[in-house]
Order: sequence, then C-alpha cells, then structure tokens
Amino acid sequence: MKQYVTFAVALFGISAIQAQDISDAIRYSQENLNGTARFRAMSGAFGALGGDFSAINVNPAGSAVFSTSQVGMTLSSLNRKNESNYFGTITDSKENSIDLGQGGAVFVFKNDNMDSKWKKVALAVNYENTNNLRNSLFSAGTNPGNSIVDYFVSYANQGGVTLNTLESSYYENLNYGVAQAFLGYQAYLINPVTNDLNNSQYSSNVLAGGNYYQENAVATTGFNGKLNFNIATSYDNKYYFGLNLNSHFTDFRQSASVYESNNNGGSNGVSKLRFNNELYTYGSGFSFQLGGIAKVTDGLRLGLAYDSPTWYSLNDEISQAVSSRHFIDEVETSTTVNPRITVAYDVYKLQTPGKWTGSAAYVLGTTSLISVDYSIKDYSATTFKPKNEFTGVNNAMSELLDNSSEIRIGAEHRIKQLSLRAGYRMEQSPYKNKNLMGDLTGYSAGLGYDFGGTKVDVAYNYFERDSKQAFLNQGFTDGATISSVNNNVSLSLIFEL
Repeated sequence: MKQYVTFAVALFGISAIQAQDISDAIRYSQENLNGTARFRAMSGAFGALGGDFSAINVNPAGSAVFSTSQVGMTLSSLNRKNESNYFGTITDSKENSIDLGQGGAVFVFKNDNMDSKWKKVALAVNYENTNNLRNSLFSAGTNPGNSIVDYFVSYANQGGVTLNTLESSYYENLNYGVAQAFLGYQAYLINPVTNDLNNSQYSSNVLAGGNYYQENAVATTGFNGKLNFNIATSYDNKYYFGLNLNSHFTDFRQSASVYESNNNGGSNGVSKLRFNNELYTYGSGFSFQLGGIAKVTDGLRLGLAYDSPTWYSLNDEISQAVSSRHFIDEVETSTTVNPRITVAYDVYKLQTPGKWTGSAAYVLGTTSLISVDYSIKDYSATTFKPKNEFTGVNNAMSELLDNSSEIRIGAEHRIKQLSLRAGYRMEQSPYKNKNLMGDLTGYSAGLGYDFGGTKVDVAYNYFERDSKQAFLNQGFTDGATISSVNNNVSLSLIFEL
C-alpha cells in the first residue's frame, strides 16, 4: 500500500525529504564522460571538432560537420572501486556493469544549388547515458563520540513532537520529520524527558561514555539519460550552427543500511540497532543547447556552446524500517519497527545549472589534431521548486556550492586507416569546500579503424575523485572519506548510410 504525504520542512539547510538534499541535486546536475569510444578516448574534447555523435551533446553545431549520413552505437563497461576511511578503518567495495551507453543517427542533406553558401542541413537524434548511477559503498569503523541514535533525537526535539503523538499515531499519517521520531521512539532508541503526554523533549537511550562500532552500506542502481533532437547547418563550409532540444530521463534506486553496536550500558540502554532506507527517484526533464563552430583558418577551429538549465519533474518513494537490541528491566529484548509502507511524495521540480563551453582545435592536414574544451557551470544556481517549500536546501546550495570549471584535452593521429587517440580532463569540485568533494582527474586512450563504410573504435578511460559521505542527513552526520576510482572500456560501431 502507498501513502501520499507532502513534506515541506527544511532543516539545517537540508530538506526534510531525504531524497531532496544537496548531494542528490548534484547527482542530477552532473554529466559523466560517456558516449562514443572516439569521444571518450579523447576525453570529450570535441566542441570545436564535431563529426561525432557525442560531439553533438557538447556543441550541437557538430552534426553539420558530418560529410555523410551515419548510424552508430556504443557498448560500455563500468568498473568502479571505492575505498572508505571511517575513523581510520579502511574498507573497500566494487561494482561492475555493462550498458548501451550511446546510440544515434545523423542524416546529412546537401544543397544542390552550387550558388548558395548554405551548403547542407543535418538532422540527428542521439541517446546517451549521461551518468551510470550503479555503485556500491561500504564504510565501517569505531566512532569515539557519536551515536546514530542522535539522528532520531534530532528529529524528535526539533518540531515540538509530543509524547502523545508518538504513542498514539500511525506512521503513515505522519510527516517525514515526525515519522523519524516515531521510528526512534517505537524502537526504544529515544526516551521522553518526562512521561507527560505533552512532553516534547527527548534523549538518547544509548548511554554515553564509550565507543560505537558503526557500518554504512549503500547500493545504488539506475541512470541519467539524455535524448538529443538536433538540427544544424553550415555556411560556406566555414561556419556551422546548431540547436539541440533535449529530453532527460532519470531512474534511481538506493538501498541504504546503517548499523551500530556498543557495550556502553551493560544491562541498560540500546546495545545494537539497524536503520534501513529504500529510496526510488524517477522523472523526466527538458533542456536545450545552442552552438556554433568556425573554421578560422585551414587548421584552426573555434567553438562556442550554451547549455540551458535542465528543468526536471521528479518523484520520490521511500520505505523505512528500524530494529534494535535493548534492555527492559535488565532483560535484553529485540524490537523491530517495520511499517511496510512506501511513502510517495508529491511531484517536485529541480532546476540544474546551465553551462558555457568554449573550444579550440587545430587540425594538421588529414593526419593529426589536438583539441581543447573549457566549460564553466555555476552549481550554486541549482534550485528545488516550489521555492517556498525548499528554502533551507536552496539557501544551503547557494552558500555551499560554487562555480565549477572543466578542461578537456584530446589528441588524435591517423596512420592510414588506424587512428591513435589520447586525452586528459580535470573537473573542479562543485563545492566551495573541497573536503566535501574533491576535483576529478581523468585520463583516456583509444584506437579506431576505418574499414571504409564501417568504423570500429575502442577506448579506455580512467578517473578518480575523493568525497565525503555522511551516514545520515541530520543529527548524526559523521561520515567516511571515499576515494573512488573508475575504469571504463567502450566499443563503438559506426556505419555510413
């Protein structure tokens, strides 16, 4: 059974809806390096080059660079390793997957009027998985000072939740914040300061003065997808102009479980607890792109592109359960609180930031090229809507997030039908405090072979990034440092029509 509840409480800069916090906004605002193998082998530095399906996603003018109509598809593997450091304890986890990362077609219509300087029009459609969300994280260690129960205490004390509410209500009838207090109370994790039914102050049932062994296991699946509908044209074979109308899709599932054990209380208090959360986010969005490319000289090419914000409509569904091991009258007892209810929230909006990309490339005859793209995006402009319901999280993003630039460098050298490729990229953190998320550094290489009407490309790319992962979003925000290393292999098949 589903219960439909609307929550509009913002807390400490984080929305009371667990799926609607800063990290989730960033998840839907970032695009990873995906697409064709040629594109990935050159680290995506294609804004001034065009002539590649994934280049259209950088600069929509790139489809007019194609000389013939083509279709193509790309298979990609993902190998992700995460190393976690939580209070000095090192753990690691891995995730592997294969997906159809790209598929598209471009149709080139040449102008038969030799007197016209408008030489051709290109129409293209291209789909890419802009972000593979499959991941696995595991953190474990001994916390010397803070208990997970502080999460439930925080929610119980912040909104004047009465003891009568926690004793006589049903989980499905409560807003999110009160529901967290309800779970903690029913699982004997928190105690009222007094037994008065009007009591609204609570304390932890975990005794202080010791260490807390804690675990956090998070498994995610899903994707962010982007479908480009493109039109582009060329003028005098020197100037190229293009437009993309983009449809976005997201489908994200997260299963998270936090665990704690301690021996602080002897025959009193809570000795063990586990808190499980299941989140499902899905929705769609729209954006557009404008771009141009100019052949300044025979070798030099310049490009400029604008990506609009993406306007998402998103849905969240969550389910929760708590279990504990605790003492009642010095007798150890187990309690499980599992409402077995999925809460579906009202549809909400997310506006991700726009982006500008400037590009330059130099082509040496028909054998070699080098290309550079520079992009800038203001993550502080990310906004949840309606604004009046997300004041806290929007203010937090404005304060904590920053402009982020990205540089991509790629090179290619052809030896007859064989192409050799390599690339480098660096993407700045979206956070002002880089301890929350560090800069991304990546390298790539690849090969391509032209059989005439068919092209086969293969690419390898590597990137790494450090970040902080809080176990929970409020009250107990201790987290682990995650060092993530990603290795990807892509294979593309391109056919001329």
